[in-house]
Amino acid sequence: MIRKQVYLRRDQDRVLKKLAKKSGRTEAEMIREAVDELVLAKQRDAAWRKEWEMIQRRMKLAAVPGGRSWKRDDLYDRYDRSAAARHKRNRLSA
Repeated sequence: MIRKQVYLRRDQDRVLKKLAKKSGRTEAEMIREAVDELVLAKQRDAAWRKEWEMIQRRMKLAAVPGGRSWKRDDLYDRYDRSAAARHKRNRLSA
């Protein structure tokens, strides 16, 4: 481990001591956990930003020419048929 020195405000110190005592862990463990959470939060933010940029690019694309050849009800029918087939298979194997 690498030793670091940090300066905390009094209120931060009080909260840190209280949390460490309540959890039975050291203040150093609590600080390391907080740093880990900060890193994870930054990574999540970067991933969401990348996702949002991809969504924005996709929204700028033109619609597919000719439209679609299916209707929503067709999907429901297909799902109902496959669900019924799964149910029948499960009953036969039981």
